[in-house]
Amino acid sequence: MGSRIAVLGGGRIGEALLGGLLAAGREPGELVVAEKSAARAQELSAALGITAAPVADAVRGAGTVVVAVKPQDVVGLLGEVAPTLEPGALVVSLCAGLPTSLFEGALPGGTPVVRVMPNTPMLLGAAMCAISAGSHAGDEHLAETERLLGTVGAVLRIDESKQDAATAVSGSGPAYFFLVAEAMIEAGVALGLTRPAATELTVQTALGAARMLRETGEHPAVLRENVTSPAGTTAAALRELERHGLRSALADAVTAAHDRSVELGR
Repeated sequence: MGSRIAVLGGGRIGEALLGGLLAAGREPGELVVAEKSAARAQELSAALGITAAPVADAVRGAGTVVVAVKPQDVVGLLGEVAPTLEPGALVVSLCAGLPTSLFEGALPGGTPVVRVMPNTPMLLGAAMCAISAGSHAGDEHLAETERLLGTVGAVLRIDESKQDAATAVSGSGPAYFFLVAEAMIEAGVALGLTRPAATELTVQTALGAARMLRETGEHPAVLRENVTSPAGTTAAALRELERHGLRSALADAVTAAHDRSVELGR
């Protein structure tokens, strides 16, 4: 089994992963992409200096095969993958909502499959990827997946039964923060700030808050309390957020995303 990595799907996520692997020191000759759009395949090949090939050729000889296509295209794709997949090759699924059992049922018996829930910050090398082992994947396959995805962000191992929860929290999560940022920017504009000024104030505040959460290790409640002076401006703002039910709204939103993820995976 070779060390070559085949990425099936040349969309934004596939391109981000290929770029991350190259930036981490992978040789272009170790990577191959399969993309059904000939124009897109040529574009990726030229931009990244890697080989573009049909699915069967890309898979043949690859030690790791990354599936990064739309969920509705997976069944047909696996039919192309199965005949040339190397025995023991690791299959990594970046297809949201699809269980490892679907892949295992379509691929040769004993194929190790790892399921991944990525999110769109992967495009900037800041992904949160939740990974889960299928029934034939062991610790070494999870470790290889961590090395692969560590080039584009953070990786967390979870049981596959928790993948719908990960989808609700981190897969859909960027949209929650974008909505909050959008509301803050619009509020700033309504208070007289220029849109560029309101945007810069909001975005840098979000970056700083995220870094404090990551680097201090403090509970969010502690960091919030540190910002909140008695009877001050922050206390007044937080009182309004609580009055409008921000906590319960977010909890209901995450639950709704979880339930929809379960539904889509059936």
